[in-house]
Amino acid sequence: MKILFFGDIYGQPGRKAIRAFLPDFIQKNSIDIVLANCENTSDGKGITEKSAKELFSLGIDAFSGGNHLWDRKEALSYLELETRIAKPLNFPELAPGFNYVLIEKNELKLILISLCGQSFMSNVDSPFYALERILPEFHEITSNIIIDFHAESTAEKRTLGFYFNGKVSAVLGTHTHIQTADEEIMDQGTAYITDVGMTGPHDSVIGVKKEIAIYRAKTGLPVRHETAVEGLMVNAVIVNIDENTGKASDIIRIREYL
Repeated sequence: MKILFFGDIYGQPGRKAIRAFLPDFIQKNSIDIVLANCENTSDGKGITEKSAKELFSLGIDAFSGGNHLWDRKEALSYLELETRIAKPLNFPELAPGFNYVLIEKNELKLILISLCGQSFMSNVDSPFYALERILPEFHEITSNIIIDFHAESTAEKRTLGFYFNGKVSAVLGTHTHIQTADEEIMDQGTAYITDVGMTGPHDSVIGVKKEIAIYRAKTGLPVRHETAVEGLMVNAVIVNIDENTGKASDIIRIREYL
C-alpha cells in the first residue's frame, strides 16, 4: 500500500499547489491513498466546507486536523458531519468532529489518527495515553494505522515515535511548517519523520508574509497576519506499507518547488 501524506496545507496558495501537483503525481506514482493535514487550508486558520470539498475533489481521501481545526466558526457544523476529517484524538470530547478516519478503498483499509502535543501547545490530554487506550480497538479493524502528531516539540515527537514503534505504521509530524530531514523506518517497522513540512508559500514565515513577521519581531506589536503567495512548494512523504502486517518498508521525503 502506497500512502502519500501532505504536511500542513496553507491557505489558497497551498490549495493551488495541491491542484498543480496532485492529480498527475497520483497517476505517475501509483498512489493508493492520499492524506493531508487540513488545519491551515483556509487563509492559514482552520478549514471550511468549501476548501475541504475543493481538496477532496483533487484526490485527497482524508484529512487530519490540529489545534487550529476549529478556527472558522462557520465550519463547526460541517466538522460534526464530515467523517473524512479526524480531529485530534486527545482534544475534549465535546469539540466537534470525529476521533479518527477509517479509509476503505480498493479492498485496502487504513486508519488515520490525529494527535496534538502538550509541550508549548494548548492544554490537552496526554497523546500517549489517548492513543494507548484506543489502539487495541483500532487493531481489531486493521494493522494499517497512520498517526499525524501535530506538535511543537521535536523531542516530544521523537519520544512518541519510539513509544509506538511497531504498534502503528507511521508517526508523521506536522505543525511547525518546517520539513525535517530525519525520515526513517524504525527497527520495529514504523515509518517516522519529525515534521513533514508545509505545502504552500515558502517565501514566507511559516505561511505569513515575511515583512509582517519581521515587523512583529522588531516591534513586539500585534499585527494582522496575511498569507504569503510566493515560493509555492509541496512538502510531503510517501510511505510504503505491507497491508497484511501494517509494517512500513519505506518512507520517501518530497520537497518540490512548483
